[in-house]
Amino acid sequence: MAKAHARVVPHVTEAQWDRLVRYGEPMQVGVGDVLFHTGERWYDLILVESGAVEIVRDALPWVGESTIATLGPRTFVGELGLLNGQRAFLTARATEPGRMYRVDHASLQRLMAEDDELCDLLLRTLWARRDVLRKGPAALTLKIVGTSRSAGANALRRYAERLELAYTWVDADDPPTSARLFDHGFTRDDLPVAIVQGENVRNATPGQVADMLGLAYAADDDTTADLAVVGGGPAGLAAAIYGASEGLHTVLLDSIAPGGQSAATSRIENYLGFPFGVSGDALTGQASLQALKFGVRVFAPCEAAALEWSTDPLTLSLADGRLVRARSIVITTGAQYRTLDLDRWGEFEGAGIFHAATPLELRQVIDAPVVVVGGANSAGQAALYLAANGCSVRLVVRSDDLSSQMSSYLVDRLADDPHVRVHTRTRVSALHGATALEQVTLEGDTNGTLDCRGLFSFIGAEPATDWITQLDRDEQGFVRTGTDVRRLGPMWEALHRSPLPFETSLPRVFAAGDVRRGSMKRVAAAVGEGSSAVASVHRALADAS
Repeated sequence: MAKAHARVVPHVTEAQWDRLVRYGEPMQVGVGDVLFHTGERWYDLILVESGAVEIVRDALPWVGESTIATLGPRTFVGELGLLNGQRAFLTARATEPGRMYRVDHASLQRLMAEDDELCDLLLRTLWARRDVLRKGPAALTLKIVGTSRSAGANALRRYAERLELAYTWVDADDPPTSARLFDHGFTRDDLPVAIVQGENVRNATPGQVADMLGLAYAADDDTTADLAVVGGGPAGLAAAIYGASEGLHTVLLDSIAPGGQSAATSRIENYLGFPFGVSGDALTGQASLQALKFGVRVFAPCEAAALEWSTDPLTLSLADGRLVRARSIVITTGAQYRTLDLDRWGEFEGAGIFHAATPLELRQVIDAPVVVVGGANSAGQAALYLAANGCSVRLVVRSDDLSSQMSSYLVDRLADDPHVRVHTRTRVSALHGATALEQVTLEGDTNGTLDCRGLFSFIGAEPATDWITQLDRDEQGFVRTGTDVRRLGPMWEALHRSPLPFETSLPRVFAAGDVRRGSMKRVAAAVGEGSSAVASVHRALADAS
């Protein structure tokens, strides 16, 4: 308990405190004064020199006010939402009079850029507080109500998990819960429901929740960025982090949430510096925190729909009609999951068919029979992860053996695992179930219909480039860059140069990671490409100025 308290209320030395208050504006506070309130965006970090502040979750329609914590002298008030503009989901008010300081967002970013020790202290504490808040009464400020095998509900949960939001899941299939929900006027047709600070949103989507939480791109964010990164996978996160850390005003847009396909990987074993492996969501989660540290503005879900080139600035049109303007763009949209050409595939996606094997999906299939489709490393890792957590796994591949696409260490582990059966020269030919997947039919060397709680599909992906058809792409849709570009427009004549490394057929538009022709399609390579692309961004911006 003492250790946990130290994480959320750290010891601040006198020297650290003296440096902290230099970034704040002093004020005298009286009992009952509200320092920030629920729903406020870009609220200030509060430094408590004397007096005391209580953090409360406001009263909700079904439950009264709850005190989360009380903070006294020589500490600070705030949590992770300070860094990314998320609206406050708690209220802070003084319970004892005293002298305090307000540190606004600009001053907080300056502090984190100028003082590494204070930056580490703040970042660790804000992260720890969010972790604690996710497990306590603060999590009632966002409730997601749905059924565990609903694609819409799972999309909301995946969004909340990826962004480390404090939320509570309510399973409408639980009989007592179901009765209470329908007593409150909800019907099955309303699901999933998001309850944000007591406000009900029927048939909720991640975009609606993002708008209410202050995490969607909004009109008050409509300033020209130096760099807009489209896609939040490893390449995009790396580009955003390197851009922001080198002084570029950087925004990161993702159609779902930061992490990309890597966040769906249960275990990455060949990434430099992790001899015991690392899960994809842990790796990209830490990268997302690092992006916030350097001041990257992260917006999700924000789907790019079109790109308009001009001498300055460039314009991205989002799917909802909003516009994002930037002096340079790095496209890291990666690839879209391939699907099997089977009846009811779309109906079961998210309701028994998954493209990831993470704790979120595991909760829906634990101790149940599952099928994994695919013959590459991601499929092997998923099969081992599911088997290790109580699932009976059938790994289905079309090829004669696994070794043609899969690393030998995975092939050996799969052969030794008693919970995994490998079916070569076999395919899934049919899907069965009422509202969710219940069985699959196999054809080939193995024939028959099997019980299946979850089908995990790892059959590759196609580049997500349909929205940027004006760029020079190869036959498969991958973007050509650098010396690989074959088609140059007239705007290049005025520049008196050729495309830089990672630059596309349009000046100041770059591509990195899986979306780029010739990329390695590995996490480490994507990180390298994203960071390297920023070097070219600097050169292109210098030429344009």
